[in-house]
Amino acid sequence: MTFSFYGIEEHMDRMVDSPPHYSAGDIECIDAIRAALGPQGFAAFCRGNALKYLWRAELKNASPTQDLLKAVWYTRMASGDDPRKKEGA
Repeated sequence: MTFSFYGIEEHMDRMVDSPPHYSAGDIECIDAIRAALGPQGFAAFCRGNALKYLWRAELKNASPTQDLLKAVWYTRMASGDDPRKKEGA
């Protein structure tokens, strides 16, 4: 899946968009968290995760790309824009 962020096309691989280790059957962990926390709690959770990934991007990896993409992913989720949904679908 590709998305445009400030005019830059980026490829979001499966490990950012829907990592297989975060699913149990047909349910993804992020969806269970959303159901448990409600809209406001879920938005706060996503903002916190975005901050975490921005914070550690330069510290954890030689290349911060995956953490930066995860920060964008959580920011989009916080705003109600689910990156897992296909554009135009």
